[in-house]
Amino acid sequence: QVQLVESGGGLVQAGGSLRLSCAASGRTGSSYAMGWFRQAPGKEREFVAAISWSGGSTNYAEFVKGRFAISRDNAKNTVYLQMNSLKPEDTAVYYCAAGRAPFPSAVLTTYTYWGQGNQVTVSS
Repeated sequence: QVQLVESGGGLVQAGGSLRLSCAASGRTGSSYAMGWFRQAPGKEREFVAAISWSGGSTNYAEFVKGRFAISRDNAKNTVYLQMNSLKPEDTAVYYCAAGRAPFPSAVLTTYTYWGQGNQVTVSS
């Protein structure tokens, strides 16, 4: 079992920045790819970004390329999502996820473990 706890969300004005963190505990010795997904009210959960176990490979949704950056610190069992140039349409609950995959998958069903979600609100 792996437990994931997100932090760092909140309210920010359009054009601003936030950094989300996701701390993992439990069986973190396995090689997990880590992903960030988001879900806005009335919409399905969608892929945002993912990173491989080593951190050497990343994957981004088109709508965040150039604005968001995913990284991880395996010594701290933590993955980060740096979000810059935020837009009102980025408003959503952001979820951290872990899955045993050899690549940073964008597929939701790849991921076995999920955090509780963290609200990000971008005002115009």
